[in-house]
Amino acid sequence: MNFVAWMIVTCEIMFWIVIVLGLVTRYVFKLNRLGLFFLALTPVIDLILLIITGIDLYRGATATQAHAIAAVYIGVSIAFGKSMIQWADERFQYYVTKQGSKPAKRFGMEHAKHYMKGWVRHVIAYLIGAGLLAGMTYFINDPTRTAALSGMIKIWSIVLSIDLIITISYFIWPKKAKNKSA
Repeated sequence: MNFVAWMIVTCEIMFWIVIVLGLVTRYVFKLNRLGLFFLALTPVIDLILLIITGIDLYRGATATQAHAIAAVYIGVSIAFGKSMIQWADERFQYYVTKQGSKPAKRFGMEHAKHYMKGWVRHVIAYLIGAGLLAGMTYFINDPTRTAALSGMIKIWSIVLSIDLIITISYFIWPKKAKNKSA
């Protein structure tokens, strides 16, 4: 595995470490400002990955799937970051500190609308990530070094289309609650 691939793994681990530190500091130790500081570090992690990927390519590396996945990671992290933190926050409050209400499961049109919001976030992630991929391809200006980047845009376009089909299916066939029969 190359250096950029290891950095993606490291950044993902660091992302969840700062979220857990933020939640523990906020709810267990009641240090809200310090908890907010830890949670605010998540975009810094994205910036570090972006800089490392850019430097690696600037120094002449041929783009690999790891470079492409770094752009995907950054797009997803920016588009879904706040909602992932909110998701973790709700579960931490309920399951760890035993405060708040149990996170609700969604069914029917509520689930379909929620999934549609997720798809819109996916589109935003795609626009950010594909923009980074296209930008790297443009600046490198060497198709032999950037084939992995353009390949990732094609794959991600297919994934985004499949996600749209799944999203539409929830409006046609809404998710139903499981019957709890004794």
